[in-house]
Amino acid sequence: MKSAHGGLPRDQETTPAAMRDPASRIAAWQIRSGRHELPWQATHDPYPIWLSETMLQQTQANTVIPYYRNFLARFPDVRALAGAPLDAVLQAWAGLGYYARARNLHRCAQAVCDVYGGRFPPNAAGLAELPGIGPSTAAAIAAFAYGERAAILDGNVRRVLARHHALEEDPGTSASTRQLWTWAREWLAQSPLDLDMRAYTQGQMDLGATVCTRTNPDCAHCPLADDCMARIQGRQHELPRARARRQQPQQSCHLLIVQRGTNVLLQRRPERGIWGGLWSLPQFETQDQMADFCPKLPSGTPTPEKLAAFDHVFTHFRLHLQPWLLRVPDAPAPATPSGHAWVSVQTLRDRGMPTPVARLLAGLYPDPT
Repeated sequence: MKSAHGGLPRDQETTPAAMRDPASRIAAWQIRSGRHELPWQATHDPYPIWLSETMLQQTQANTVIPYYRNFLARFPDVRALAGAPLDAVLQAWAGLGYYARARNLHRCAQAVCDVYGGRFPPNAAGLAELPGIGPSTAAAIAAFAYGERAAILDGNVRRVLARHHALEEDPGTSASTRQLWTWAREWLAQSPLDLDMRAYTQGQMDLGATVCTRTNPDCAHCPLADDCMARIQGRQHELPRARARRQQPQQSCHLLIVQRGTNVLLQRRPERGIWGGLWSLPQFETQDQMADFCPKLPSGTPTPEKLAAFDHVFTHFRLHLQPWLLRVPDAPAPATPSGHAWVSVQTLRDRGMPTPVARLLAGLYPDPT
């Protein structure tokens, strides 16, 4: 069976799987058993490929698909993305998390337009020079868009390589990363020059996502099972070694919902830290800090009303949020503190906001439509 990008040479198709190099086996497996329905697989255009690869960093494909489609409909090409306001980009990204990725997308699109005339560099080395594109992402884009022979090393590939070579160390350390890169490049160097790079690159991702999974790996259907050292040693459930789990720390903050008539006061979050660059509610570590903020509002402002608290879980910590509702006189309009803006409740959904804040405000101010 051959892929849309070309299949394996006939002599490799008839060679026993255990005798072929790992890259050829992975490519053949992908053509036969890998994923072929992902929406970004139907193009060689580097723009949607880059968009999908950026979204897939630290996020699973099923979660990415609706965001990818909506984002591409809103920003159909790199010039549309480069010319859009950052607020619009963040709003389209809201809910995917790791918001530095969205800011880097915007900066990268502008660099592609300003430096390269709206065309992405045609190789991994040039792509890796752009904002937010690391060596593995650059290699993936170059392989899918241009068929370049470039090794990747995302989370799925790390796990496959670590099991195949029975890596004893934590695969996340610097020393392990260097070793994994060496093995990734060796697999490519051992492969035939006419290797289907698109099938191989996608196959590495598919193998880790659907067969060589973190728990319960399906070794019976793995194209690398015959020479996988972890399977041979009966340690596929043990390797790669997981990092020691730390108790998830908990932080807390107070959110102040300041309502003036049909407007709510929003605050632009600093780029560094959680929810970087998004519009959120004024946020305070303590009630005393919140009380210090309130004198900046009109005199005679009533005491804030305490609302139901809730938690939001991040990758590395849990955040306990205590919201407060404060209604201030509609007129005269109070001075807007620096970095803040009064926003109509009817247009709150047009702002890029953190998911828990957007849900909180949607509960207080439902969409009339």
